[in-house]
Amino acid sequence: MLENYVPVLIFIVVGLLFGIILISVGAVLGPHRPDSAKLSPYECGFEAFEDSRMKFDVRYYLVAILFIIFDLEIAFLFPWAVALDRIGLFGFVAMLLFLAILVVGFLYEWKKGALEWE
Repeated sequence: MLENYVPVLIFIVVGLLFGIILISVGAVLGPHRPDSAKLSPYECGFEAFEDSRMKFDVRYYLVAILFIIFDLEIAFLFPWAVALDRIGLFGFVAMLLFLAILVVGFLYEWKKGALEWE
């Protein structure tokens, strides 16, 4: 039974070796000319103006997570639209229920002010 896993083990070992070799070759053969501009911290094209450990608004990440959630849920509409003729009325009603839950969640987030920047 373990002989079935030998190709997978070989694949993992070869992949790791290949990655280590390529990184090592790049580190050895790559140019090393550091200067003050390359070693300075980069923050949006200008010098850092505050401590990097400052508190910041989490709403940006909240909006990004909400976008990902709603975007992925909308991605479920494409296979549903393709298979609509095969899944029939049950699939149509199930997708309407799914969309209703999606709309309720969106309205809840809107009502809570999660999409407001100010």
